[in-house]
Amino acid sequence: MGADRDYESMPLIDLAADAHVHTGFSVGRDSVGAIVTAAERVGIEHLTFADAVTPRSNWLPVYQKSILRAQQRTDVKLKIAVEVEIVRPDGWMDFPVDLGGLDIISVGASRLPLPSGPTEPRQVQELMRTGVLSPVNVVDIAVTSSVQALERASRYAPTQLARPLNVLWQLGIDEAELDDAVFAPLVDAARCTHSAIEVSESWRTPSPRLTAMFAAAGVPLLAASDARDVAQLGQWRYVARVLSGLAMAEAQRAAA
Repeated sequence: MGADRDYESMPLIDLAADAHVHTGFSVGRDSVGAIVTAAERVGIEHLTFADAVTPRSNWLPVYQKSILRAQQRTDVKLKIAVEVEIVRPDGWMDFPVDLGGLDIISVGASRLPLPSGPTEPRQVQELMRTGVLSPVNVVDIAVTSSVQALERASRYAPTQLARPLNVLWQLGIDEAELDDAVFAPLVDAARCTHSAIEVSESWRTPSPRLTAMFAAAGVPLLAASDARDVAQLGQWRYVARVLSGLAMAEAQRAAA
C-alpha cells in the first residue's frame, strides 16, 4: 500500500489532483463511474475516493471492486481510501474491520473526541458555557487527538489529515488568539509520519496561516474538494486562494 506520487516534484498544491471525494456508498450522491467521468471532463488527473466508514460499513468490498473496475477504463489515476473518524482523545479511530486493499487512510474529526465519545460542536459549546470545558482544554484535545491519530493511522497505510482542526473553528475559537506553538505538535506529527494535509474546498480549512506552517515544515499539501456531488469537482476557489498566497510568500522568500 504505497503512494506513487513524487511529492518532491509536485507544485505546492496540485490542482489537477483531488485528494478526497465521496460517492453514493456513504454521504455522496453519485456512483464511482459518474465521478470518474466528471473528473475527466474538468481535467482532474489524480482522484482519491475517500468515503466515510465505521466498523459497521459492510459495503467496503463492493466499493473497492467498483474503483478497481473504474481504473481499467480511465487514464485518471484512481486511489482507494477511506475517511476514518477520531473517536477518543488518545487518537483512537472508528476503523473498519478490514483495512486491506486501501491505498490511503484519511483521518478526520468532525466532532470533538471526548472521553465520553465524539461530541457535536453544539454540545461542546454548552460544556464550555457551563465551565465543564475551557477553550484551552478543547484546543488541547483537538490537537493531541489529531497528533495521536496520525501516529496510529500511519502504521497501516499512507495517511492524509482531512479538515485539520476544523472542529475548533466550528466552535468559534479564534485562531488569531492562538500562538504558533499550539499548532507545532500537529505540524511535527504530520512531518514525522510522512502524512499529507488535505486543503479542503468544502470546509475551507486549514486556514492560510496553518497551511503555511505545514508547507514550511515540508509537509505535502493536497487539494481536496470533499465533493458529495460531481458538480463540485474542479471548482477550486478557496484552495486556489491558499495556493496563491503560498506561491507569493515563496517568491518573496526567494527574492530576499
